[in-house]
Amino acid sequence: MRRVACAIALAGLALAGCQSKPANVIHVPPGKSASLRVMEQVATAAHKCWVASGDKAFKPYRMSNELNSFSGQPRFLLVPAGNVGGRPLLVVQARGRSSQVEAFGPLLDGAQGARIRADIDRWSRGDGGCASVA
Repeated sequence: MRRVACAIALAGLALAGCQSKPANVIHVPPGKSASLRVMEQVATAAHKCWVASGDKAFKPYRMSNELNSFSGQPRFLLVPAGNVGGRPLLVVQARGRSSQVEAFGPLLDGAQGARIRADIDRWSRGDGGCASVA
């Protein structure tokens, strides 16, 4: 009985090894997508210029990176500092293979909206510098 069970188990393993592509495995191409590359540079600049610099305009917010996304939408969020699980006030993301960055959220309608748009646009073109704040 034990030999039969072992033989069945070995046969099952042998058949499983012959399958060309398991159904539940996601194929991820090597290298980074254009969206991930651009979002890494935008998120790095945003952290450097808005958060780590101590910029007073961004003190009330915390940055939440979600760059390792299997949805093909790497992004980062700005959320209220006192409620990091709260509704995002700014979402900056790129989709799929595109290097086009989009941003949305109530912060874009506020006093810093024009600056935020200008910073994101500049960073997505590869200029990682910080804007001078008056």
